[in-house]
Amino acid sequence: MDAEPTTVLGESTKRLARILLDGLPELTEETVRRIREELKVYQAAGPLPSGQLHEAVRDNLAYSLRGLAGERITLEAPHVTGRRRAEQGVPLAMVQTAYRIGFRCLWERMVSEAKRTGAASSDDLVAMASEVWRYNDEVLAVMVDAFNERTAALKIQWDQERSALVDVVLRGGMGNPGLVLEAADMLTLPYDGTFAVVVAHAPGLARQALPDIEPALRNHQMGSAWRLTPDAHIGIVSMQDGTAMEQLVETLRLQTVRRAGVSPCYSRLDQTPQALHLAQVALASAAPRSETVSVFDASPLPMLVVSSPSTASRIGHQVLGPLMDLPEGQREQLLTTMSTYFTVDGSADKAGKLLFCHPNTIRYRLRRIEQLSGRSFERPLDSAELYIALQAVLRLPEVVRDPLH
Repeated sequence: MDAEPTTVLGESTKRLARILLDGLPELTEETVRRIREELKVYQAAGPLPSGQLHEAVRDNLAYSLRGLAGERITLEAPHVTGRRRAEQGVPLAMVQTAYRIGFRCLWERMVSEAKRTGAASSDDLVAMASEVWRYNDEVLAVMVDAFNERTAALKIQWDQERSALVDVVLRGGMGNPGLVLEAADMLTLPYDGTFAVVVAHAPGLARQALPDIEPALRNHQMGSAWRLTPDAHIGIVSMQDGTAMEQLVETLRLQTVRRAGVSPCYSRLDQTPQALHLAQVALASAAPRSETVSVFDASPLPMLVVSSPSTASRIGHQVLGPLMDLPEGQREQLLTTMSTYFTVDGSADKAGKLLFCHPNTIRYRLRRIEQLSGRSFERPLDSAELYIALQAVLRLPEVVRDPLH
């Protein structure tokens, strides 16, 4: 930090600053006492141990007094202080308050010394006040900028490190169980407990699907650690017990901007890779363009379909291939009719109400599907094949159209 202070200082200010430099030890003790009185957190160990607080106050007072005395200095000191306090985790508001207390003590001492020594008149003090506080604002601004800059850099660094630790758990320690235990400790996650993996579809390239999910889960006594990939936001959630799964799903539904899949509960972090696979299957089982949270095991047949896309696509093409060759409008009409018919447990009357058409129209469309597929909705085995093929078409449409893909 090579910039220099820009405040223009008068001779009275410089003269008084040189006098105060001679009494720096006493001024330091007074300032430390005032900081501890006004900032209760400093009364114990606080954000800085006692010795470090004394040293920091002395160095900053000396720096400010040399600047006010007209010595050639740069703004490196407040820059360094801001970076250092960010690294120590001291809240910015506390650092700012400590600076203001320090400058207030300095100004009060300048006024008392001016009266005691006659080094400055009352008119001089009026002019000095604006000089000193303008200098204070300049120094404080540099400290705040450095603090914020370092905090942002540390957050990026921590996010990268945390993401790498989550990746270790998701990959099962790459064959080394000890790494999972070490990563869990650094992520403040238990190794044994009740866990679930969440995979949320990203709303855009490398964008978080659940930007506020960690505090939302903490409100329900759930810990979590997350990792962002180009197309997904992946999290490991620690719950008190399996009964919290319902709350997890509800929280995700309130937070997610796209589809999300949730694994079943599991009990040890070294089981995370398998849970990740099941969460991905749950995500894939959700219908395209839907905004929902799918839990593995909640819909077993769709889960089965997406867990083996190659086989499912061949079944879909084999059963519904002729239907898929129809013009788009006819194809979508028949698929919607079949999906609705299955949803209402095979009732043409209920399907007609949902689709705003006569039940006979539903029956006509179903017969058309039977003719194209060579299967009957009346035979249980044929009906099961039609349902599985429909799930393949709904959830893997591109693959079904090109089964050799």
